[in-house]
Amino acid sequence: MQDKKKRVGFISLGCPKNLVDTEVMMGQLKQTGYEITNKIEDAETLVINTCAFIEAAKQESIDTILEAASLKERGITKRLVVAGCLVERYRDELIKELPEVDFFIGTDEIEKISEAVNDRNHFREIQLKPIGGKTAVYLYDLDTPRYRATPPYMAYIKIAEGCDRPCSFCAIPLMRGSFRSRRLDSILKEAKNLAEQGVKEVVLIAQDSSRFGEDLGEREALSKLIRALGEIEGIEWIRVMYTYPTHISDEFLSAIAETPKAVKYLDMPLQHASRKILKLMRRGGSRESLERLIKKVREKVPGITIRTTFIVGFPGETDEDFQELLTFVRNCQFDNVGVFVYSDEEGTDAFNLPNKVDLKIAKQRRAILMKEQAKISKQKNKEKIGKVFRVLFEGVSPESDLLFHGRHQGQAREIDGYILINKIPENLVPQIGEFYDVRITRAMEYDLIGEII
Repeated sequence: MQDKKKRVGFISLGCPKNLVDTEVMMGQLKQTGYEITNKIEDAETLVINTCAFIEAAKQESIDTILEAASLKERGITKRLVVAGCLVERYRDELIKELPEVDFFIGTDEIEKISEAVNDRNHFREIQLKPIGGKTAVYLYDLDTPRYRATPPYMAYIKIAEGCDRPCSFCAIPLMRGSFRSRRLDSILKEAKNLAEQGVKEVVLIAQDSSRFGEDLGEREALSKLIRALGEIEGIEWIRVMYTYPTHISDEFLSAIAETPKAVKYLDMPLQHASRKILKLMRRGGSRESLERLIKKVREKVPGITIRTTFIVGFPGETDEDFQELLTFVRNCQFDNVGVFVYSDEEGTDAFNLPNKVDLKIAKQRRAILMKEQAKISKQKNKEKIGKVFRVLFEGVSPESDLLFHGRHQGQAREIDGYILINKIPENLVPQIGEFYDVRITRAMEYDLIGEII
């Protein structure tokens, strides 16, 4: 039986970009002889990779740390390591407030994970890098050990790190540093290795995927990457997440339209539609310019699924601004929308803006916008009834053990809805990670119901 001292458990919070960092830390530990366990009670060391994007994420991170600290007090866990964005942003405060934590490492220090879990080391005795800002340089590559936590048939590939956008509400540059891209050949070699391991869907992620390669002086690097990935045998779906509206070029749209393996899907956080609010957010544009962009996207890539996110309750947002956002959503008929209530983050420019919106009003606006989008989503889903989609089968549905589920190309894993499968041919035993044709029989607001044909 494996010595418990060599077992490490991980809790990864936040976005897929954070999950990749967790996978890299797990890979480094496995390479040095540690065992990764899913059972917290079997782990001598527990590592929590935190998120600090908005207030709710910070609270979840703190609650998780305190819960882990209670496990340590009861002797279930012997060593507690806290990593990630919360550390990068608040390390000094965490050190003072959380003496139960044995080691802290920020987003730019994940290569120190082996030192962090070693019970002979203490964070005060290890040379740590300065916190956040423009000093961050870490970027994993092809040769970095990685232990994937996603299903065998899909994987995230982080193509860049950091962000240079001036968005007034966002603290990511404070935690992740300046934008820095990976080399194209490194990503392609990683993708080939993943394909050889049975990965069929690769999801390209970054803080700002649309700027990939720009810092290296390469024009249209993301388009080149999509086309090159489309030539790799074994890969079936190529998905790009986190693109920025000002960098949606004609060549990028052509690459999606002309690459059969590129899913016809665009994840493009727009955040608002009022010219005044967009200016305060330091994003620019207007409802009219964004509507023109959406029209162009749909003309260039027929049938594309468009996902976006909005922030309501931003400082200075009036009823008129919100109504303009509502009109924008009605006009554009997005397929998938996420709505966040503005979070006042210290260190950001928006933190010092006047005319803060009452939280109750902001939550009401979110509810109104989500209700409007639910109607749009249900209508768009109704239009799919009777149609047949190529679906990636993912096994028993978490919603009911009487149903199976999968995704068509317009559904990103754990972000959008699913296709719930309630009928399978008698002579077929569907395999997880394989593709099947599914006819849609019913539609709900976010999910579809269908049968394998």
